[in-house]
Amino acid sequence: MLANPVLRQRGMAAWPAFASGVGYLLVVLATRPLAEPALLDQTLSRRSVWLGSMVGGLPTSIALGCLILFGVRVWPGVAIGSVLGGLLTGMSLPLAATLAVGNTAAPLCGYLLMRCGQFRIDLDRLRDALALVFLGAFAGGLIEATLNGLAATGSGLSQDFWSLWAVVWTGDAMAVLVVVPLMLLLRRARLPRTLSAPRSVEGAGLLLGTLAAALVGTMSSFDVLFLVFPFLIWAALRFQLAGTAPCVAVATVAVVFAAADGTGPFAGEHLYTKLITLQVFCGAAALSALLLAVIISQRNQAQREIEAACNQLVDAMGRLDRVRGGAVPLASLIAQRRGDADSGA
Repeated sequence: MLANPVLRQRGMAAWPAFASGVGYLLVVLATRPLAEPALLDQTLSRRSVWLGSMVGGLPTSIALGCLILFGVRVWPGVAIGSVLGGLLTGMSLPLAATLAVGNTAAPLCGYLLMRCGQFRIDLDRLRDALALVFLGAFAGGLIEATLNGLAATGSGLSQDFWSLWAVVWTGDAMAVLVVVPLMLLLRRARLPRTLSAPRSVEGAGLLLGTLAAALVGTMSSFDVLFLVFPFLIWAALRFQLAGTAPCVAVATVAVVFAAADGTGPFAGEHLYTKLITLQVFCGAAALSALLLAVIISQRNQAQREIEAACNQLVDAMGRLDRVRGGAVPLASLIAQRRGDADSGA
């Protein structure tokens, strides 16, 4: 007996929310044991705090990516996954529910803001890159940092609201800039029919070069983080989003570890100075790479359209020449018939 079509349609409509909730829950269970103590325990090392903030932002980035991919209908799955994650990691139900409000509202508001900015999932316009960085990453992170900071200080889990707020905001924003472009890239990834060895070597060299430049920039006593930007430009010119997303991820992770260890440009700096430096660098790197990748994609698309128009014009000229070539004998035949008719008359 066939299943009810209405029930089958509802089931197909519900699976994105279920899958998003399960994915969010798994990420929470994997990251919260490190992130929660690092953010709330002021006695831990600064390295633990920084790495915990970055890891703690992964669920938010996964939630935003699922909202972008599947739409607003998946938010109940994110909320349920957040509550279950809190309960399974030892939180009380009121605290888990309170934190779930911030964990759900932040990516949901970021997604709605991006949709108001007419964000497109293909990430092929300038406004799409701007919306992802400023609305999805920075604005969405502000909401979660504020709500979770109020919940943590109100429940007595933390006594320093502003430090917690700044670290959570930075972690969420950095995770969104790293994870969401990768999710959008994987959505349209396809195995190439033919693998070009030179292009594969170029891509691998690009990733290794970005990593090397980031390590040099973060380990050197000089402020040379800008060494990463030539590789990001190279990635955008040659591979567009497929190159910029992994390179930005590599550079961001390397800089976060440097900030956690207090090396290079982060040596001896105050927490807030490190946060500002990290936000400015990662925001500038992601925005510059994404904008350039989008511009190159638009140029390539315009070039393909021009080539298609030229091919159509050539085909039209060929058809016109064939028509004209067939019309010449016909005109001669008509003229000859007229001449014969005139002679007979």
